[in-house]
Amino acid sequence: MKESLKTGRIMDDEVELPLLAGIPLTYAKGNLLMPLKRQDGWLSGAVADEGGLFALFDLAREMSLKPKPIWGEKDAILEAINRYYGQMGSAKDVMEDIREDDLSSVATEFEKPKDILELTEEAPIIRLLNALLRQALKERASDIHIEPFEKDLEVRIRVDGVLKKILAPPKIIQEALVSRVKIMANLDIAERRLPQDGRIRLLIGGRDIDIRVSLIPTIHGERVVMRILDRKSGSIGLKELGMDDSLRARFEDLLARQNGIILVTGPTGSGKTTTLYAALKRIYSEEKNIVTIEDPVEYELAGIGQIQINPRIGLTFASGLRSILRQDPDVIMVGEIRDLETAQIAIQASLTGHLVLSTLHTNDAASAIARLIDIGVEPFLVASSLAGVLAQRLVRRNCAGCSAPYEMSAEEAASLLRPDGRLKAVKGAGCAKCGGTGYMGRMGIFEFLPVGPAERRLITERADAKSIAEQAVAYGMRTLREDGLLKVASGHTTPEEVLRVTQKENDGIQV
Repeated sequence: MKESLKTGRIMDDEVELPLLAGIPLTYAKGNLLMPLKRQDGWLSGAVADEGGLFALFDLAREMSLKPKPIWGEKDAILEAINRYYGQMGSAKDVMEDIREDDLSSVATEFEKPKDILELTEEAPIIRLLNALLRQALKERASDIHIEPFEKDLEVRIRVDGVLKKILAPPKIIQEALVSRVKIMANLDIAERRLPQDGRIRLLIGGRDIDIRVSLIPTIHGERVVMRILDRKSGSIGLKELGMDDSLRARFEDLLARQNGIILVTGPTGSGKTTTLYAALKRIYSEEKNIVTIEDPVEYELAGIGQIQINPRIGLTFASGLRSILRQDPDVIMVGEIRDLETAQIAIQASLTGHLVLSTLHTNDAASAIARLIDIGVEPFLVASSLAGVLAQRLVRRNCAGCSAPYEMSAEEAASLLRPDGRLKAVKGAGCAKCGGTGYMGRMGIFEFLPVGPAERRLITERADAKSIAEQAVAYGMRTLREDGLLKVASGHTTPEEVLRVTQKENDGIQV
């Protein structure tokens, strides 16, 4: 009688990780064999077909063990191979091996789209960079920083918006490591005086990953930042962003409009592009022609035309937007309004029957209006074209595995509590799942300002941002700080997180 996987999926307690160290990934993947355990003279392995069965028999014979096949579906075995081999060899482990190797060597080409988990027998610098990428993805990092100093080299990763140091390689490998990044990103390895930007696309454990690469020269060498874009992350919807049902319904009402401008504001890294992509997914249909112009295109959206700007050849937001208007669009997404020319074209598009979505870098929703006027847009044009503004920040979510209620400090209570009541708070103690941080993942906090008759009147009168915000609150707008309070009360995040990403003076009003 054939033994099969009990749950259809290979679980952690069924896998002996040290066993995998001696079995190449290429062998496991090529034969659809997931080695499991050595126990009582038997070698167990999950197989999907006869090829995997024969490979298990050969492997068991080499190890002087008896084979014990466990049958499973092909997809489950591939998923397990990627998952468990991806846990092998942190960047620190690889660095220990490299100290014994020739640190001056570096590869001169990169094959793609080969899975980097399979590139284990390459030059030491390649192995190190591959291990860094694997570890960053395993820890859900959004960025990798390679930072040179006078006598040191540091590698940090950003997880849930917070940087942490993971490695301090010897200074001697700095140029080789940076050159390897340049080769993968198709950049000029001889140019070390000017900033360079590039892109890498590769597979990590079966996942299709885009990496945006930025290099700048510093006095101690080139500094590298690699932003990791998991293509599956572009599929998030409005519901997963962290909006409550009431806010989402009002935002979707704006998205249903045939014209007008909808702005999403916040600092760099606050999730503005993710919100815009979720909005485009929400309104997409075969009856609508949707075109975007971005810098860069972060995720590919099915059924939507996406343009990446290229200032070197004259393709800017403004020039691209003019061309889009000749494409008979219904909805236009502009990655960012950076100057008066782009703002004027976007406004004219919105006034001639197009729905325009874009972003601005401002601290709150009301400041977006002041920003448009500051760059030169006439107030009456802002008042007649702007449909609404959504300001946002990202806060870390409490880890579900280690969160528990706790008593806030007097300082937290004074900073966050309303005078008319108390606030329950939940906080993670830290566990293996969240890496000891108490947080796992992020969510948005929002400030939504729909532009109605009262707001339009204030805009045409050139009222300041604080007056517009106070008017909006009188009509029911929640500030960023107040929305964060609700997230704390519901146990999703902590007071510290809300205080970290919101500034009291920028609320502009009493909550």
